[in-house]
Amino acid sequence: MNPIQAGSFLTLHYRLSGPDGADIVNTFGALPATLSLGAGQLSPALEARLIGLPEGAHERFELPAGEAFGERNPELLQRVKLSLLRTLGDPDESYAVGDVVQFPGPDGQGGYAGIVRELGGDALLFDFNHPLAGQPVSFEVQVIGVL
Repeated sequence: MNPIQAGSFLTLHYRLSGPDGADIVNTFGALPATLSLGAGQLSPALEARLIGLPEGAHERFELPAGEAFGERNPELLQRVKLSLLRTLGDPDESYAVGDVVQFPGPDGQGGYAGIVRELGGDALLFDFNHPLAGQPVSFEVQVIGVL
């Protein structure tokens, strides 16, 4: 058997669920995921659970609050002026609490997402924490192939 190690290319099914048991991601019953371990497609804590698993393994892991996606950081709650949002995106866009908005990275490469938490007259309060930051998660995995 070929065990998973750093840099392995994997084909697997996985399910990630939050503290309420609701699925965040679930590939079971659909096409399996393919990923390269260490490429940042999964959090380091989730990847660490995969190291050493052989092909065919089917495991479930419970990660305590904050381990999978870090603790919530109050500094990642930021007010963004509507004028800036209109400059960066659609000037006619309307926003609601719970909306996920994509922002460009500072170097023009990549980007990041924020969730609207509060509406204001000239600015919106965004939460740039991972949605599962500070929460316990369940991670189930079925390893199909390891290269």
